[in-house]
Amino acid sequence: MITMKKPPMGWNSYDYYDTTVNEEQVRANADYMAEHLKEFGWEYVVVDIETTGLDPQSNEIIEISALKYEQNVLIDSYHTLVHPNESISAFITGLTGITNEMVKNAPDISECIHDFYSFVKNEVIVGYNINFDLNFLYDNLKVCTNEILSNNYLDVLLLTRRVYPSLSSHRQTAVAEYLGINIQGAHRAEKDCMICQAILEDIQKK
Repeated sequence: MITMKKPPMGWNSYDYYDTTVNEEQVRANADYMAEHLKEFGWEYVVVDIETTGLDPQSNEIIEISALKYEQNVLIDSYHTLVHPNESISAFITGLTGITNEMVKNAPDISECIHDFYSFVKNEVIVGYNINFDLNFLYDNLKVCTNEILSNNYLDVLLLTRRVYPSLSSHRQTAVAEYLGINIQGAHRAEKDCMICQAILEDIQKK
């Protein structure tokens, strides 16, 4: 396996995580990533967050997890619950298991986002449907620190659509179940990072 310090052209972030990018370019990049995945051996960070809702403008982060890997070996980790200004709804608690009591004494986002940014540094960020996470992280980092999150990134969701095209669903839990990956504890940030990494490792074997 080739170890690279920086990802090759074609893995770069799309204009600070703009979700309106050209779909043809997204598919082309997914094809490129799938074809060159065996070269994906440098240090990278798998990231997942849990939030109070879907909109980064009106909802908040309640959990951040980041697992740092090198050659598929876990070498470091960062995890925190985050105290939001709004209450966590019953729906989000039912989905994630995170309660208002659990985050009552957690640090607020200004502290957490600074620690997260210090942890990931300039590493490649890997995640599942990663634009969702990056939009929240980007906005909060900009507001709290005036820093810009511009790391290169890899979206494993795009790879699963390329590598497992016949699946009826490409939700992370659906792909994991198809591959025989344990999903107990899914929808908590650290477990979702672990599931994402396991899917990535399976794709690398293709």
